[in-house]
Amino acid sequence: MKRNSTRATSQFKRELLAWAFLPMMLGAIEGGVVGILTKRLFEGTVDDTVLDWSVGALAAAQGFANISSFMWAALSHGKHKIQFITALKIVAVLMIGSVAFIPISPVGLGLLLCCVVGTRICWTGVVTLRTTVWQANYPRSSRTVIAGKIYIIQALVLAVVSFSVGEAMKIDENAFRWVYPIAASFGIIGAWIYSKIRVVNHKELLREEISAPEYVSLIPWRAFKLLIEDKAFAKYMSCQFILGVGNLMLTAPLILVLSDSFTLDVLEEILIVSTVPILMIPWSTPLWAKLLDNMHVLTFRAIHSWFFVASSLCFAVSIAFGFVPGLWIGAVIRGIAFGGGVLAWNLGHQDYAPVEQSGRYMGLHVTLTGIRGLFAPALGVALYTALLSQNFYAGPIVFSVGAGLSALGGIGFILLSKERKNV
Repeated sequence: MKRNSTRATSQFKRELLAWAFLPMMLGAIEGGVVGILTKRLFEGTVDDTVLDWSVGALAAAQGFANISSFMWAALSHGKHKIQFITALKIVAVLMIGSVAFIPISPVGLGLLLCCVVGTRICWTGVVTLRTTVWQANYPRSSRTVIAGKIYIIQALVLAVVSFSVGEAMKIDENAFRWVYPIAASFGIIGAWIYSKIRVVNHKELLREEISAPEYVSLIPWRAFKLLIEDKAFAKYMSCQFILGVGNLMLTAPLILVLSDSFTLDVLEEILIVSTVPILMIPWSTPLWAKLLDNMHVLTFRAIHSWFFVASSLCFAVSIAFGFVPGLWIGAVIRGIAFGGGVLAWNLGHQDYAPVEQSGRYMGLHVTLTGIRGLFAPALGVALYTALLSQNFYAGPIVFSVGAGLSALGGIGFILLSKERKNV
């Protein structure tokens, strides 16, 4: 028992170190950062409508790339988990480094989209498989705390990187040509450190996966069979889907509103969209972790969802009255919501999944995130541009719609939590 505890501690220290370096790479393609940079770099070079939709796609890339999760769950089934994850990280490093060489032209915009979306697709595989490693290496009683510490480190590094990128671009708009190679080099270090991690009972886990090939498939709709098999998980995913749409539809419109309706510089925009929310994650995550440790994810979400509602309403009111301090308050509340969101999003499925099917449950969960990530930002941008074309003050309306959807998801979690307690 003591040896297992020592081994888990050693694995955790190595993983924590790896995740101190990897966000230095990811920060350069964080949706708010790369969306704002794209808006400024390509403005006047490509058509405004094309640029707005491209900004929306970049801001949403992390979300809709998740649709590839079922593919990674299938391709990695029965494969060495650490080697597979490390290979995905190396491919991501190469694509992030390539951003430095894109021209400021319509072709360059297309290449940027390919690099960012490609990186996010690879990272979906990392996220999908990472929870299997966590479930194998760490006991349920300490998993939330461990994940929380990893996210605290990740959030602090992401905040520093997003601020640094904004400051560099404020000084020199061509700074991205050296920022992205530096970011990629940190990714190489993080991938190398992570490659040294070992999975507890790895051979047994792989044997169980190989003996059950029916659990995964490269045919996407087969992944949804799980929703029929596990009705409770299906209900949880339904509410998660509604909550997620209300949240994901707002990032791209926020970037557009800040650019169109406020006189902020590039650093201030990045701070509101990205840095401030990320900085709230390390502060709020330990509090959320204690809460999640003591309750089922349904009860947790029934409480947590309302922070997204409050944030969206704060943005709506602030935009309506041109109240800049309110934007900062909305960013703070959004970051607090993110702190709980990253824990529930990564660990919530484990309240339903046996360890040998963790990848399957997570794969479906991430794929559903990808589906809402594919259309929710498009819904936000389409609603925003349509309202503008009709001379409506679009920002407050879009954020109110997002708040309404998040509230609907929150109500669903409350009802499911009560249903579970009555069973």
